[in-house]
Amino acid sequence: MLIFRLLSILCISLIVFLGHFHLNENKFSDENINEKTLKEIDTIRPFVYLDSTSFNSQKDFEANWNMLYPWGKDHNGTARMFPSKVSLKAGGILEISADWNKGKDEGESSSDPHLPIAFHSGAIHLKQQIKVTKQNSYWEISGDFQAPTDYGTWPAFWITGAKSWPPEIDMLEFKGNDTCWQNTVSGKDWRHTIWTTEKTVINDAASVWHHYKVTIEYIDEEFSKVKMYIDGVLKSEEIKDYTNKPFWLIINLQMEGASGQTQASSIVKKKSTLFRAKNVYVAAITRH
Repeated sequence: MLIFRLLSILCISLIVFLGHFHLNENKFSDENINEKTLKEIDTIRPFVYLDSTSFNSQKDFEANWNMLYPWGKDHNGTARMFPSKVSLKAGGILEISADWNKGKDEGESSSDPHLPIAFHSGAIHLKQQIKVTKQNSYWEISGDFQAPTDYGTWPAFWITGAKSWPPEIDMLEFKGNDTCWQNTVSGKDWRHTIWTTEKTVINDAASVWHHYKVTIEYIDEEFSKVKMYIDGVLKSEEIKDYTNKPFWLIINLQMEGASGQTQASSIVKKKSTLFRAKNVYVAAITRH
């Protein structure tokens, strides 16, 4: 009986102690989460500009994306872009195909370095521009890709200045082999550029889905912090003068140029080259 009474007293004491601790813990929390803190939390919210479903249907695609580059059909390789080379596949997959024009004379690219057009391919760009500001202070841009790595192929998932060049960020760029280039370009104008590059070998980039991501974080009215990832692994971290500069987001399959001049016997001239994307996502932390 004595043992039972002692155990009862011990249990009651323990309950009282735990109750007192819980009340103090709540008091501590209430003192720190004051009205000002709650107001600040309420004014900082994530805003999704593009969820992962924009390739699920033609309607979703057309609501979010435009065909071609923002400036037209041509860029810095030998491929000219056509809407017919972009298609949607089952499972929310975007597919861009590039095909040799069999040597037909189609003139030169209208963009520097004005290479002769040898391929028909595709490009798309997001209708919504991306701009890091004090209000939109943290951005994430990401997607899953199967990127071709054959000699002469030049796929890219990137953002570039909407009003000037630089700036530029390449989250994914392959230049005719299995090395992914992740670049940041800054500088006062195109004559004075600063390039930083991180290279990652991905042997199965063309056949296996890999995840490519950039985050851009506001530091001040001039500089932002840029972090790039592949499959969740941080690959680079840079400070760049990207604040308050609008960007276009582009997915394209360019050919040759920086990825090498091909011969008639090259694999890219014997069959279609395919670049696939899914789950492309764009969001920002916004202050209301």
